[in-house]
Amino acid sequence: MSEAVTSATQIALDRRWRSVLARDASADGAFVYGVKTTSVYCRPSCASRRAKPQNVVFFGTAAEAEAAGFRACRRCHPNGPSLAQANAAMVAQACRLLDSAEELPKLDALAASFQMSPYHFHRQFKAITGLTPRAYGAAQRAAKVRSELGDTRTRITDAIYAAGFSSNSRFYEGSNAVLGMTPTRFRDRGKNASIRFAVAQCSLGAILVASTEKGVCAIALGDDPDLMVRELQDRFSKADLIGGDAGFERLVAQVVALVQAPGLGLDLPLDVRGTTFQQRVWQALRAIPAGQTASYADIAARIGKPTATRAVARACAANTIAVAIPCHRVVRTDGSLSGYRWGVERKRALLEKESTR
Repeated sequence: MSEAVTSATQIALDRRWRSVLARDASADGAFVYGVKTTSVYCRPSCASRRAKPQNVVFFGTAAEAEAAGFRACRRCHPNGPSLAQANAAMVAQACRLLDSAEELPKLDALAASFQMSPYHFHRQFKAITGLTPRAYGAAQRAAKVRSELGDTRTRITDAIYAAGFSSNSRFYEGSNAVLGMTPTRFRDRGKNASIRFAVAQCSLGAILVASTEKGVCAIALGDDPDLMVRELQDRFSKADLIGGDAGFERLVAQVVALVQAPGLGLDLPLDVRGTTFQQRVWQALRAIPAGQTASYADIAARIGKPTATRAVARACAANTIAVAIPCHRVVRTDGSLSGYRWGVERKRALLEKESTR
């Protein structure tokens, strides 16, 4: 049954009219409204020109509006799925495509399959999943390769191909970003290694420092010390993890001092393992003076790979040693801050500390 209201004053006081004025998408499905002068009915979120209050009538459902002689708006399609529902269904389908793809499709091709522009598709996908299509696809492939490597009966090469990577070289280029280490080390989980570690507090929250006999192998920042220790245990589940003694606590104090005053610098012995390319990137990061920044393109040019900007970004993301390998000093070309393994706010705080030294 319709709820026709003819008084403009009554309409103006109606909460449903406020939803229409606000184009409130959360009210879609709760009611529709008809415009008597056009005989068209719409969703509350419809972006069409607003009608005058005295010309509006509310209905509980699309069927009621049509029974009263109104026809559906061609802009907001109130008798079908809402735009939000349609976008959610589209993104769910896109996720299924990414899950099953042997090769991650290009953004242009993925957007074209849904008859959308790359920009609009990218925006909708990220709004719903919280990830870009590429990041989602990479995360799914990382989960697959971890699962495949977990079965020790599977050869590493077979595991790489089963996870959707088209070649060993392509996988190994970013294996540290995917696994946090090489596949062999991931499967061995630090077998026969002894790693000392300790957790302390600093101005950026909790800090975990871990070291092998060769040098520091991890400096992590976070909010949950227990979670940080569990992540270290997951990375090196077959290693002998030992709580730090008094001597190690002095090393931790040095690292905390570095976080508090990163501009002072600290020559720590490091045990960093990665591909040759990653090692070159990390060495270039350590050459950036405190108080200065460089773009990903700058780093690519400095290591003689001017077209490898994205690979540089992946190498920065694979860095597991905060502050001592200063990936926080790498910014976008326009100077804005991009992602940081330990949070963009911590990146901003480190840069501010260096700029005021």
